[in-house]
Amino acid sequence: MTIKNFSDHSANERTFLAWVRTSIAVIAFGFLVERFDLFLAFVAPSALQNKITVSRGEFGQFAGLVLIILGIAMIGVSAFRFARNAREIDDAKTFPGTGSRIDLALAILLVLLAGALLFYLTHTLSAKA
Repeated sequence: MTIKNFSDHSANERTFLAWVRTSIAVIAFGFLVERFDLFLAFVAPSALQNKITVSRGEFGQFAGLVLIILGIAMIGVSAFRFARNAREIDDAKTFPGTGSRIDLALAILLVLLAGALLFYLTHTLSAKA
């Protein structure tokens, strides 16, 4: 016996699993960022001795927590889309596309956060000199 619309269901599942893998990577990166001050203390100890205008733990903790929350949100959005698409695949009715507002918003947030992290890192390392 074959599953009705098997290729569509398997593509939906592969997409869901790809989103979950990406979300786990974002969460892991958030944890890494939150503990980034340990790396800076090892690489540039003199830069961390009152030469940074932002407290060494504040920005890293905030950025790390934002990444962790974004990763969790990505898992939630992907699970919702997976369930909705699974229902719609077998339905005879045609459904309109969902758009990409949430995807673009998550991408923009990640780009802004990555830019802020880059600024923080260059500021910290330039303070060493």
